[in-house]
Amino acid sequence: MPDASVVCSALSFTWPDGTSVFADLSFTVGAGRTGLIAPNGAGKSTLLRLIAGELRPSAGTVTVEGLLGHLPQTLPLAGDLTVAEALEVDGVLEALKAIESGDAADEHFATIGTDWDVEERTRVQLDRLGLGDVTLDRRLDTLSGGQVVTLGLAAQLLTRPDVLLLDEPTNNLDGDARRTLHAALDDFAGCLLVVSHDRALLDRMDRIAELDRGELRTYGGGFTDWEAAVRAEQEAVERDVRTAEQQVKREKRERQLARERAQKKSGKAARTVKDAGLPKILIGKMKRTAQESAGKADDVHAARLDGARTRLEEAERALWDDQAIVLELPGTAVPAGRTVFAGEGLQLRLGERALFAEGGVDLTVRGPERIALTGANGAGKSSLLRLMTGDLHPDVGEIRRADGRVAHLSQRLDLLDLDRTLAEALADAAPAMPTAERMNLLARYLFRGCRAHLPVRALSGGERLRATLACVLHAEPAPQLLLLDEPTNNLDLVSVAQLVGALRAYRGAFVVVSHDERFLAELGITRWLHLAGGRLHEVAAPG
Repeated sequence: MPDASVVCSALSFTWPDGTSVFADLSFTVGAGRTGLIAPNGAGKSTLLRLIAGELRPSAGTVTVEGLLGHLPQTLPLAGDLTVAEALEVDGVLEALKAIESGDAADEHFATIGTDWDVEERTRVQLDRLGLGDVTLDRRLDTLSGGQVVTLGLAAQLLTRPDVLLLDEPTNNLDGDARRTLHAALDDFAGCLLVVSHDRALLDRMDRIAELDRGELRTYGGGFTDWEAAVRAEQEAVERDVRTAEQQVKREKRERQLARERAQKKSGKAARTVKDAGLPKILIGKMKRTAQESAGKADDVHAARLDGARTRLEEAERALWDDQAIVLELPGTAVPAGRTVFAGEGLQLRLGERALFAEGGVDLTVRGPERIALTGANGAGKSSLLRLMTGDLHPDVGEIRRADGRVAHLSQRLDLLDLDRTLAEALADAAPAMPTAERMNLLARYLFRGCRAHLPVRALSGGERLRATLACVLHAEPAPQLLLLDEPTNNLDLVSVAQLVGALRAYRGAFVVVSHDERFLAELGITRWLHLAGGRLHEVAAPG
């Protein structure tokens, strides 16, 4: 549909607790690919939900031209659903099967409508997105996080939308799955609006829309072009700030000099008048005139100084506000020779299917090792981490863990009670930590003031990740082994850099699952493991 578009006019939205997200926001997104970027918590996901009609604006309007599709950050898909049910084609498939078996009831034809080729279209779409080996009767809880995300995209594409909203669509996807998704989006002909922190995906966009301080600004080109444009803008703004600072200093100096000149002039005039022996009434009048003149001159300089300060404030407001989380992980040292985890012959069965190859998987983690665990979606990486934590128990094999806590950050971010406030969640995790210290800690994770008392369910995906990080990494006792499953999902680029710095300073052992090659390259990984074909292989560092 060539006229597919999203138009928001004077859009405002406020949460029930009074927190304002947008005020009088107006913009239009037309055909083509638009990447929406902003710091975590700026309201990107909320904006998509408003466009999708899941939330009602406090004021203003949202108009969508064309059939709408929306892939949220967190998919509302239960694990006991089948693939066909998740794709919402199960009813049509059952009607087709009934007709093929000789049941010609009218309701079957009504269910099918014109969708007689639904199975073929479904298989084509799954093949196109790299899910060709996934059967329609397979349960979702046997799929990896990346496969579920890809399945969610397939469900949206099957509806043939004119306007497609995607919220972090590359989360949990391996390299091959990301490239497949890129190709699918390259072919999308309607209006595409994508929220993402994935540089490679954003570089494929036709334009970048930046949501900053309640305004949406659009730049032509992909993410690299946006970076260059913003860098040029910020260099100009920094020059303006320096100029404004110099002007403030100059006006302060001029005002002080003017006051000193007026005082000297006043003193000299008083001595001259006294020596002249003039009448007191005339002396008083001359004194008042001099004071008024000095006051007027001081007012002029004060106005100039106020103007210079105003220009400085305006210039400083235009500066990029890099809100970055400041992480200080517990200082847990693990001796180099200590074995913190050992698993031998580990096997896990999902229904009738063995997850690993015959003989199972062997894994030992010693000392402060920094291990990257890679592999395709569905290879079993997340399941292996859950075996390490004890969330899953092996059907075959033996596990030994050293004393000390194992901290696990899962990709599903399901560790926190949605109805607890963030302050309460951290108090549950670290009850011995003084209240003031907990609030200072939350502030370092950018939850300041009243935001520390929001319920977890009110947080954005990126905020929920930060909240989970705070509770997992600072729980008592301090962890000696960290297991991180796609920790950069939903984090903005500045916060990813902060996470890298924190993990590089951490003195315990960690195992990290990530498809973000740039993130892994910056972590100082000491050991690379690749899970493929049900076997764990020690491999050389990439590149």
